[in-house]
Amino acid sequence: MSLQLSLLLLGVLLLLVMAVYYAWLARKNKPRQAEPVAPGQVAALDARIEPHLSDHPLDGDSFASSPAPEKKPTLDPLIDAVAPIALEAPVSGEAVLAALPSTRRVGSKPFFIEGFNALAQRWESPSAGQQYSQLQAGVQLANRSGALNDIEFSEFVMKTQNFSDAVNGTPDLPAMRSEVNRARELDQFASGHDAQLVLMVQARRAAWSPSYIQQTAARLGFVMGSMAGRLVIPASTSGLPPVVSLNFDTLTALADDPTQSALRQITLGLDVAQVDRGEKPFVRLREVADALAREMDGMVTDDQGAALSPEGMTVIASELEQLYDMLAQRELAAGSPLARRLFS
Repeated sequence: MSLQLSLLLLGVLLLLVMAVYYAWLARKNKPRQAEPVAPGQVAALDARIEPHLSDHPLDGDSFASSPAPEKKPTLDPLIDAVAPIALEAPVSGEAVLAALPSTRRVGSKPFFIEGFNALAQRWESPSAGQQYSQLQAGVQLANRSGALNDIEFSEFVMKTQNFSDAVNGTPDLPAMRSEVNRARELDQFASGHDAQLVLMVQARRAAWSPSYIQQTAARLGFVMGSMAGRLVIPASTSGLPPVVSLNFDTLTALADDPTQSALRQITLGLDVAQVDRGEKPFVRLREVADALAREMDGMVTDDQGAALSPEGMTVIASELEQLYDMLAQRELAAGSPLARRLFS
């Protein structure tokens, strides 16, 4: 065999070896894909259902597979400035609805009107076909946007007065300085007791496709949220915030060919004040984080990418129990209607 032919054969062999190597490398680095779904099998992630984040949500979908929560009056002096409205005579629900302002916000705070239904003997949001012997207006003192300020309080006064004039009522408005001071104190407490826990699961080797993440998460009880790249574990009661959320890059989730998208991390979140303590949310957060890491060959880290030890998790759990106790002592128990409004 001539030297030239030997070199040619060696070159061909080298090209074959390189082709096999790069094929193996491409296969190794290809994002993990979801397993095929058998015909007739219904995937757990088909529905886009996410519980509301408050009693008066601005967006989101409801989770409808469990009993509806008890409806309670919205306004509470603990977190609201309330103005009773004296009436010359009972008014119809239709008249109240017609007199409502076009927007139900005062700056960044929710504005409310409630009526006392004499027949049902309860305060409620006005509705057609009912009669109301008393009315009250209110504005929330604080939320995650901050405390009610002087300008917002003045707007509350104007809205309440205009509404009262329309229903022939006389409002008993609270003093601005007192309510603004209460708002600041409440905001200070809320700011010091607002916890939103975040864990991350990061890939050790192979990346993940969105469908692989969704399929793996579905086995752990996650369902699709209201936005692309978001999944949630629903609360046990209809209409309440999710116990745990899972998020990954939205653009990746919306890619033309998601199977070719590569993700190397997902984020798990728990909004502490929004979820009832009885749901054992931190326990479930830890369980799903560990299960996802195990199933997807990943590792659990904090939001800065540092690995979390079991001892570190135990410390967080202990601090969380103290936070739950402090919220309950302030009559703002985690997951309660007032806590969900204040921490929103």
